[in-house]
Amino acid sequence: MVGVAVVAVVLIVTVVNWLVAHWWVLLVALALAVPAGVGWWHSRQQRIRWEAARAQALRYGLAQLDALHHSRFEDAIRDLMHRDGCRDAQRVGGRGDLGADVKATDPFGRRWVIQCKHRRAGAQGSAVGTPDLQVLNGTARQVHGADVAVIVTNGRVSGPAVAFAKQQKLHVVDRQTLAAWASGSRPLWELLRAVPPPRRPTALG
Repeated sequence: MVGVAVVAVVLIVTVVNWLVAHWWVLLVALALAVPAGVGWWHSRQQRIRWEAARAQALRYGLAQLDALHHSRFEDAIRDLMHRDGCRDAQRVGGRGDLGADVKATDPFGRRWVIQCKHRRAGAQGSAVGTPDLQVLNGTARQVHGADVAVIVTNGRVSGPAVAFAKQQKLHVVDRQTLAAWASGSRPLWELLRAVPPPRRPTALG
């Protein structure tokens, strides 16, 4: 170990001495690095602006959503949450998701847990029923720490399921509400009733 340390010190000293004797090499490296760094920063800023503009312009029609695979539907819901200011929005759906397909924190600090129910036939598909809401109710708050528990579908929701949702303070985004949200009219929290108050003040408040 001592021998390795000695070799390392000697190598460092040699390199430093060489650079001192050839100081112009540092100037050349700096002259090359500065434009490269400026170019990288400019490119990064352009990419950030482009992604922000793309997210804000994100729109879906119901026909587009109907045609998606169920996993891509979950991606679309995540992207809509991100569009509306939920920077940490992520898709977590899959085997063992325990009733959560999308998680996000809105600009007001509220934690959203969303279960997605896609119907290829849209309004003609089978209705989302009470059992689906029961799964969400059993895990959204207790397991995932939700402030707002939501089920989103491009199809129909049965009457008993709507009643159960109201009773358990769950939120239902049916086909009509989804259409309004996906069109970019307003963020989801402005389209739903009885959403919990903000956890923290923001510039949007």
